[in-house]
Amino acid sequence: MEISELENQLLVSASNENANNIQNEELLLPIDRISSPEIQVELEAEALDNNEGENQSGEDEEVEDNEDEGVIHKNKRKKTSFVWQHFKEVKLSNGVVKNQCVHCKRKYAITDSKATSQLNRHLKNNCPGYRKMVLAKQKKLNFSQSDSAEHPNVIGPMLVTPGGKYDHARQREATAHWLMMHEHSFSIVEEFGFSLMMKCNNTAYEKIGRKTLKSDCLKVYEAEKKKLKASLKDVSKISLTTDLWKSQNQKIEYMVITGHYIDTDWILQKRVLSFVHVPPPRRGVDIADAIFKCLIEWGIESKIYSISVDNASYTDSCLRTLKDMISRHRKLLCGGKLFHVRCCAHILNLLVQDGLGEIAGTIENIRESVKFINQSEARLRTFSEIVQQLQLPGRKLILDCPTRWNSTYQMISTALHFKEVFPRFQDREPNYRYLPDHEEWDKVEKIAEVLQVINCATNIISGSEYPTANLYLAEVFRIKLILDEAVNSGPFFIKEMAAKMKLKFDKFWSECNLLMAVATVLDPRCKLTGLKMCFQQIYGQEATRNMTLVHQILTEMYQEYVILSNEQEGSTSLSASGESNINSTMQSSNSSQTGWSIMINFVKDEEAVPALKSELETYLDEPKYFQREHDVTSFSALEWWKVNRGKYRILSRMAADVLAIPILTVASESTFSAGGRVIDTFRSSLSPTTVEALICGGDWLRVFYGLRNKSKVEDSSVEITLPI
Repeated sequence: MEISELENQLLVSASNENANNIQNEELLLPIDRISSPEIQVELEAEALDNNEGENQSGEDEEVEDNEDEGVIHKNKRKKTSFVWQHFKEVKLSNGVVKNQCVHCKRKYAITDSKATSQLNRHLKNNCPGYRKMVLAKQKKLNFSQSDSAEHPNVIGPMLVTPGGKYDHARQREATAHWLMMHEHSFSIVEEFGFSLMMKCNNTAYEKIGRKTLKSDCLKVYEAEKKKLKASLKDVSKISLTTDLWKSQNQKIEYMVITGHYIDTDWILQKRVLSFVHVPPPRRGVDIADAIFKCLIEWGIESKIYSISVDNASYTDSCLRTLKDMISRHRKLLCGGKLFHVRCCAHILNLLVQDGLGEIAGTIENIRESVKFINQSEARLRTFSEIVQQLQLPGRKLILDCPTRWNSTYQMISTALHFKEVFPRFQDREPNYRYLPDHEEWDKVEKIAEVLQVINCATNIISGSEYPTANLYLAEVFRIKLILDEAVNSGPFFIKEMAAKMKLKFDKFWSECNLLMAVATVLDPRCKLTGLKMCFQQIYGQEATRNMTLVHQILTEMYQEYVILSNEQEGSTSLSASGESNINSTMQSSNSSQTGWSIMINFVKDEEAVPALKSELETYLDEPKYFQREHDVTSFSALEWWKVNRGKYRILSRMAADVLAIPILTVASESTFSAGGRVIDTFRSSLSPTTVEALICGGDWLRVFYGLRNKSKVEDSSVEITLPI
């Protein structure tokens, strides 16, 4: 077998370097790690040659002197040569013992010196069975299992067929998966460095063009869409979030639709269903038509539970139109009372922005101060030296993103720690002209106390990867409480600020938010008791009326789920117990009985069989579930219902659908971050169809492989570390 000059050089180099080390040892290099069968056979043969010397007397008897007895004992030495894995001793019919190859059955005489050189040469040059075995082992490639726990859906070698041959079709498919998951450009596969890397991994790699890769990505998108569409057939209810986004590079607007549902394994799922271009005019009815077209395409128009949107002007007319369209296919639960869900994050943002407007000038001074300090290393060192002199804790400043109130809160709360440093910094920097005065610092400190409560509520609501709706009402109650305290007992400027925020609060939450209320009742830790406490603070005198309304909605929802459950099981609705008892009583009566005796018998029958409680009544009457104090976010209401679904067969299904309703549109907004990365300045010519395939397909593949979305690349706060 001929081998290349490069392979010969590698063999000679490896042989010279390890000649001394491999003596008296077995060959340590595993066969299945050698990339070329020819090199592999050659290396094994070289190992055989190296073992010749050590086994010249492999069968010799070891002489051991015994000084006490004066006799010589001969102990057989263990065979250590590599060749004995492929030879065995056989006794012929004439009594002669020979060495026989286990592969080709050829026999060799045993010499007096027990040398193995002849056996080595046989394996190296003459044994076809041995060579066939080596080539067969070469086909068994070793793949690392280190990532199997992290990505359980990655199974086996994707690019190698069972016959051990490189499969270029699978290489193309894997490349398409990689590009869509990690949002790379099509042209990356045509770069020299990419081809060089792939050639190093596999010399059989064939270059893939960007047009071919684009076609492969579209095929992957269609295949994954077909799988997802099939899986949605087993889902009973789906809630949606939607939002609009304008691409800065393409100057056109896209609409994203994200589906949220509980799968058959009781796992909360989220999938981007559509990312489509919405041409002008973008009126409410136009957006409703685009949404309904998506629902028809996915075949889920009769499964929609709710739609969560922001507070844009078009949303009210859009959802009114869409609600009418969907109602024509299937009746909405509770008459669609839970259909329109407003994003809590947008409401909080509007509320806080009104409050921050009262100290806009002071916030601007703090922002400019941080920018001024961060403009040069010398200023940072000067500021840091003052911090160390005053022995203040903390080693960083924060520069906010003006459009994000939580980053503004972080900036002013961090600056408050260093309010004694800024005046001393001004003494050392005559060009610094943004120093807030004492009165402004006092205002910032008071406002930060109010914002801290809202920021804490926001962190609890959006702190987990996927918050369920039962977490929101308690935080809304806490915000209302702090606003009432600020209006009643705060300084004058705080009262003015809190009054504006309270007006915004009442605008959106003056009416009972049925979704948050129902979800709170379906939290086994709260039920109606927790709802009562929150309602008394939020609604005051209207609390009792709203409590009655929530109980009516719960009962109505449960009855509709009972009907749906009976329809799915193919059974008719349960007959009324009174009617059946009357019929049985009348059938057992005779002409001699009076009307009074018949009535008394019916009353006795009713008393003998107590009325059965519904699952909803049983759940509300049972004691509440208590957990460790302050361990709020670790509890999963959905997991509790999953565990207790055997006891609450119908109510658990209802609870799962309610808890899956998103009360934030963050899921849709995060998709726009991916859109900004996909439609960058170099890919602004992508068609809307291709963009949708890349955005949606990338989302589905990341879920399949267990990957998390990239962090947002939008403007955010900047941490400035002070030098030591």
